[in-house]
Amino acid sequence: MDDIVPEQARTALDAADRARRQVAEEVGLPRGYWWAMAAGWILLGVLGNVLPPWSAGVVTVGFGVGHGVFASRLLDGRRRTDRLQVSAAVAGRRIPVVVVGMLLGLIGVTVLVALALDADGAGHAGVWAAVLTAAVVGFGGPEILRVLRRWARA
Repeated sequence: MDDIVPEQARTALDAADRARRQVAEEVGLPRGYWWAMAAGWILLGVLGNVLPPWSAGVVTVGFGVGHGVFASRLLDGRRRTDRLQVSAAVAGRRIPVVVVGMLLGLIGVTVLVALALDADGAGHAGVWAAVLTAAVVGFGGPEILRVLRRWARA
């Protein structure tokens, strides 16, 4: 091994760095996480229509707390599947921030869509806004997270 020239060492280090970045790109949240989030989103939209405002607020806060407890292990982004687990250094420390920011953005979209639908006179505007956002979360959550991670360099 003493006969390695600097060019070979650089090539090997570059290949290792490319492999590390490729694995880090694959890190994300499981598909089931996104569908569970979508189902919860729809449930909150429906409950917002049938419950008094104070209890709908309590349920929403409870959902947020439950999500925080349940997803705390997933939000580090290190477990995409049961076969892949990488160190936090490879996964990146910004993944939880990106996920929470994405969810806050989706909340904003839901509220804006609900307000627009309500202004247009649609019945059950909150439910329809929740269904729209749930579809985006369920079908596109992993892809949106991948793009946001790239933008945030997480």
